[in-house]
Amino acid sequence: MNTTDTTPVTGTWWHKSRLATRAEKIADAVVHGIGLVVALLAGSALLTAALIKTAPHEFPALVVYVASLVAVLSISMAFNLWPRTDFKRLLARLDQAAIFLFIAGTYTPFLSLMWGTPEGTGLMIFVWATALVGIALKLIVPEKFGRLAIVLYLAIGWSGVLVFKSLAAALPDTALWLLVAGGITYSLGIIFHLWEKLTFHSALWHLFVVIGASLHLIALFDAMVISRW
Repeated sequence: MNTTDTTPVTGTWWHKSRLATRAEKIADAVVHGIGLVVALLAGSALLTAALIKTAPHEFPALVVYVASLVAVLSISMAFNLWPRTDFKRLLARLDQAAIFLFIAGTYTPFLSLMWGTPEGTGLMIFVWATALVGIALKLIVPEKFGRLAIVLYLAIGWSGVLVFKSLAAALPDTALWLLVAGGITYSLGIIFHLWEKLTFHSALWHLFVVIGASLHLIALFDAMVISRW
């Protein structure tokens, strides 16, 4: 495949109507690579510190978050760099489903600090139940969702505002505002996700994902390690 060919083609639910240029693919690969390095190194440091010293009870929840972050970046990287073959269609299903997994995985360690309270338990059940429904639909009938899925991503992602006061009470101030900043970053990045005609739009979207994830990792370091040291 000529990756520098920008000849318009018919788009489908699993690929865009414009072929990415070689430069765009390289930029996307670099962004994903940086994200994976951050996730693996910072995630490992967070898990080690939490298990050994500061947050052994929340360790399983942190594992869920780090694993979902590595999974979403790995699958996204494979999907965005793979040529347009039948296997890319399978990767598209996994890529879209992984977003639901990642949103639920992100909430898990934060809500674990509220586990046992009506607000924390209720939101945890809602987030994971909704995410599992989204995962199933994305794997089975991905073509039926379209951009409506983005609304669902945002709805689950911002459902935390329903228990904001409880989150504020459970988290250190720095961690709370880093959590909010990460959510805003993800939401702003969707602009570039939808702006398909913009050159490097995919790399820009994934850059916002990496920044948002980094903010949440720092928030978890603050809540689970720094504030307890």
